[in-house]
Amino acid sequence: MKRYKAVVLGAGQRGRAHTLAFLKNADRFDLAAVCDLDTDRMKAMLAGINVSLPIYASADEMLAREKPDVFCFVTPPAIRLELVKLGIRHGVKAIAYEKPMATTLGEAKEICDACDAAGIKHVICHQHKYGGHWQAVKRIVESGRIGKVRSVHATSKGWFFHYITHLVDYAMWLMDYPKPQWVVGHIHGRGKVADNHPSPDYIMGQVGFAGAVRGFFECGTLAPSRGMPEHFWYDAGATVLGTHGYAEVVVGKGWRAVTADGGYIEDNSVSFDESGDTAPYITDLAKWMDDPSQPHPCRGELAYRGFEVSMAMLQSGLDPRTIVLPMDLSAPTLDRMVAELPEDNYQLETE
Repeated sequence: MKRYKAVVLGAGQRGRAHTLAFLKNADRFDLAAVCDLDTDRMKAMLAGINVSLPIYASADEMLAREKPDVFCFVTPPAIRLELVKLGIRHGVKAIAYEKPMATTLGEAKEICDACDAAGIKHVICHQHKYGGHWQAVKRIVESGRIGKVRSVHATSKGWFFHYITHLVDYAMWLMDYPKPQWVVGHIHGRGKVADNHPSPDYIMGQVGFAGAVRGFFECGTLAPSRGMPEHFWYDAGATVLGTHGYAEVVVGKGWRAVTADGGYIEDNSVSFDESGDTAPYITDLAKWMDDPSQPHPCRGELAYRGFEVSMAMLQSGLDPRTIVLPMDLSAPTLDRMVAELPEDNYQLETE
C-alpha cells in the first residue's frame, strides 16, 4: 500500500492525539516533522511519547522543506482559513484540521471552495464517530430496532464552539444526514465570548429536517447532565428517539437503549478514547487518498452542513427569527454575538 508523507502543526492535547494517530498508522503515513511556535513545548510533547522528529517554529518553512502530502494542523478556529490557504500554496494533497472548521459561515464556504478548486481533500476531526459506543448506537438506529427516528436530542456541558459541531454532525450522521430545512435558537451569557472558541454561555437550538425529523441541541451552563457531572468534557451525548424505543450514547460512559425486540440493554465497557478514536479517522484519510470512491466520513462537505446549522442557531438567537436554510453567507454572526449577547441573569446552582 502507498505511504503518504505527513506533518503536524500544534503541540497541545489534540496535537499530541494526532501525532500518535499518524504514528499508529505508520504503514500508511510517514510522519516527517512537527511544528509549534513554542518549540520547547513541542519537544516536551515528543519526549512524552518517546519519538524524535524535526521540529519547526514556522509552518511555512516546514511545508516548504518537507513537501508533505498531508498537512494536519490543530489550532484555534480563528486561523483555519489562513492555514488552509498555506497548505494549498505548498501543494499538499490533503488537509486535516480540528473543529469547528471556521468562525464564520463565509470562511467555512471559502475553505470548501478553495479545497475543491485545488483538488485537495480536507477532513475535520469529528472523531467520536469511531468510538465503540457511538458505533453501537448507529447500528441500533440503522437496524430499525427503535423504529422510525422521530428526533435526536444532543447536549454538552462544554460551551458552543468547542462542542456544537460535534453534536450536530453526530446527530445528522445517526439519522443518515437528512437535509436541514430550518433552525431556531436561543443564546445568552457573555462569559465565554473572549475564549479562543468564542461562545455564549448557553445555547439551545431546534432544527427541522426533511422527513419531519427534529434535532434538539444544547451547549453550556444550562444543558442537562448525562450523569457524569464529575467529568465536564465527557458529560455530553445524544439520545435518538424512535417510534418503538430509544438509544442513547454518553461520551464518557457508554450507551443504552430500549428496543422493540430486546427491551432494555446497556454497555458501559466502551467510552471516549481520544487517541484510539483519532487513529481510525487518520486511517480513513489514507483510504480516501487511495480511492476517491471511499469518501471520508468526516469530509469537509459533511462538516460544512453541520457548521451551517450551528451558525444558524446563533443567528436565530440574535435576531430572533426562524432561519430558513441555506443561510446568508454574509451574516456577521460572530461579530454580532460579541457586540450584542445579553448577560446571563441566572447562575445554575450545584445539584
